Amino acid sequence: MMANSDILRLLYDYFPTAVNTGQCLVFISEESKVELWEHRNTSFGLLKQTTPGIRVKIYKKTLNGDFVQGHYQDFQLDSLNELAQQVERYIQNAVGQNIRENV
Repeated sequence: MMANSDILRLLYDYFPTAVNTGQCLVFISEESKVELWEHRNTSFGLLKQTTPGIRVKIYKKTLNGDFVQGHYQDFQLDSLNELAQQVERYIQNAVGQNIRENV
């Protein structure tokens, strides 16, 4: 199981085009911005928090150049490889471009 502090560092190795802000990983293009945040899904009444995961936030650029948050999705998979693949697939479908390459 991955520790909360390790997830972004490991995903940064998987996504070399990301910018690491120290709090999240960011991908910026002409039309969109994507942020990957460490996230814990806690349920009310549970004493123990669940496995850390990643929250992917998608932002679209408006006509005046501002980024407006559109939607987000939480991912919580024990395998780093599977987590990275599913996050990559989700982002590619949401923004229509490959985030692992400088294209």
